[in-house]
Amino acid sequence: MEPHITDFRGARVHMIGIGGSSMSGLAEMLKSEGYRVTGSDSNESHAAQRLRLMDIPVSIGHHPEEIQGAALVVYSAAIHEEDEERVEALRLNIPQMDRAVLLGQLMEGYRDTLCVCGTHGKTTTTAMTAQMLLGMGMDPTVHVGGRVDALGGSTRLGSQDIFVAEACEFNRSFLHMPPTIAILLNIEEDHLDVYGDMEHVEEAFFQFLSRLPENGLVIAYAEDERVMRVLEKLPRRAETFGMEKGDWTARDITLNDQGMPTFSACLHGQEVTKVTLNVAGDFNILHALAALAAARALGGDVKTAAEALTHFVGAHRRFEYTGDVKGMKMYHDYGHNPAEMRSAISVARLKNRRVIAVMQPHTYSRVISLFNGYLTCTGEADITLVTDIYGAREKDPGTINSQMLVDGMRKHGVDAHLTPSFEDTENWLLENGQPGDLVLTMGCGNINLLNELMQQHWDEKQPEET
Repeated sequence: MEPHITDFRGARVHMIGIGGSSMSGLAEMLKSEGYRVTGSDSNESHAAQRLRLMDIPVSIGHHPEEIQGAALVVYSAAIHEEDEERVEALRLNIPQMDRAVLLGQLMEGYRDTLCVCGTHGKTTTTAMTAQMLLGMGMDPTVHVGGRVDALGGSTRLGSQDIFVAEACEFNRSFLHMPPTIAILLNIEEDHLDVYGDMEHVEEAFFQFLSRLPENGLVIAYAEDERVMRVLEKLPRRAETFGMEKGDWTARDITLNDQGMPTFSACLHGQEVTKVTLNVAGDFNILHALAALAAARALGGDVKTAAEALTHFVGAHRRFEYTGDVKGMKMYHDYGHNPAEMRSAISVARLKNRRVIAVMQPHTYSRVISLFNGYLTCTGEADITLVTDIYGAREKDPGTINSQMLVDGMRKHGVDAHLTPSFEDTENWLLENGQPGDLVLTMGCGNINLLNELMQQHWDEKQPEET
């Protein structure tokens, strides 16, 4: 029989891959609920440092001796069964649990469980919804895949009424979650190493939404053909949203000089509230509409929800401004598939600056399966730099590399340059970048560290104020 997390309350839970955005949040939740938590990760990170400040020991590297004395081992999807800590847990007959199973078990017993799914936009929409609920005086429990200032982190423990969480499709993780309300943002090409083709991707989203109870609700993007195809087969209540099509739409959109929108949110063609956002991009208007629909479904007042949204400034690593280097404005975005990168660059273009996109391709399988999409997704940028592929959980198959991406980009008219390492990229930017440029690093690997390193190196060069 599969273990249940409640069987281990007060005992030690060891988490392999604890530095990941979801895993670190789950570690915080377990610690708050009385579990003794330890963890390991292959790389040092801010997440690991924060966890240590919470008295959660984190070791760097995977070491079999870390397993001894643990009552349960939790591992992320990036950790293969041949990992030496997992092998040791098997030898010692210590039960093991996938991260997604743990999240699903923690969601049990809540009156309403709101799950946000889709290929991209999950973190922002989840964070928006959480901020709305807090602004309306509700007390949600939240698990989001990024740090949110309003939450003081990536998780929040609230009452047993509402649990708001991202529902990730990678490895079919979301099939362990028990939604009562689901937001479906989009269905686009990604994770084809898991699914094989888009038909199987759509089927997985259908299976996830089929987990809704008979009186459950799905809030779906009306202008996505795949989303609507899934929705047509689903015998559940539905509300739709879109810029022009759907139950919820946006009207009278205006942008300030920073590209931040103000618009009328309409339900069935009638304005229900004005919305002003402090994040740019049409896609964030869509995220806001979905979050408003969810807040209303959870019993909130839409006008109060919209007011709370004016204070939303985004999640960390989502088009996040990180500082100035040599007069260049440095930003970072977690986007790692072509659709997400294209969206991030569309926001950068609103800033009316020369845009230099820095792409860190993520996993060999994704680059192979979405190769053609990568060749044009940075087309709106003035210049594109491409680093080496970040392998993450994968080994280099020897059949794909970043030079192949750069060659393909150039054939499509993209001004692309190969800068394999962080040092190469920093040197190129310092030599060729100009004051006033907007530099946008993109990827869900460790490319955010380039922003930090460049800032640190630049600051060290500046004369101290007297």
